[in-house]
Amino acid sequence: MPTTITGSATSDAILSAARDCLLESGFAALTTRKVAEGAGVPLSQIHYHFGSKSALVLQLLQAETARLLDRQGALFAREIPVSQRWAVACDYLDEDLQSGYVRVLQEMLAAGWSSEVIGGEVRAVLTGWIGVILDLVRDAESVGIRFGPLSTRDVAALVAAAFTGAEAMILLGMESDDMPLRGALRRIGSTLEAVEAGAA
Repeated sequence: MPTTITGSATSDAILSAARDCLLESGFAALTTRKVAEGAGVPLSQIHYHFGSKSALVLQLLQAETARLLDRQGALFAREIPVSQRWAVACDYLDEDLQSGYVRVLQEMLAAGWSSEVIGGEVRAVLTGWIGVILDLVRDAESVGIRFGPLSTRDVAALVAAAFTGAEAMILLGMESDDMPLRGALRRIGSTLEAVEAGAA
């Protein structure tokens, strides 16, 4: 039976339940009724606080993204070599896979293919991540790392695609000795370290 929860505690409980349902069943199978049961609130509270299933999951994604962008921004503001920042970014990927953030992002990315509203919101989220990557590439260039004919935006686009694609393939269970996705990403950091040593 639903319990009485008031104020922001209601929103928090609903978001937490939505996250659990999303990780368990995926976006397509998620229902507001299931979320309400998980949160211990009446179904009407979901519509009151969020309006719809899509709006609920998008708010969950936006809140998580804002927190993680702050985390990433704090990392990139530190005076450490680009290769070390890359290594920590790979650590963060492991954390975000474990926490379920990557699953939420990929679920909404797929939903955005058939919904312009969802697609627009997910593009905004991905644009935030690309901005972080652009800062990293600019920092790499500032210490003498060169990418041949590739522009700063070319490199940022390819890095974003590499991480997003790797995330999707990992969630599909494709990571293996023959497809060492996270290991390959980490070895890019080793390459950057070697280039830094040469540029020093």
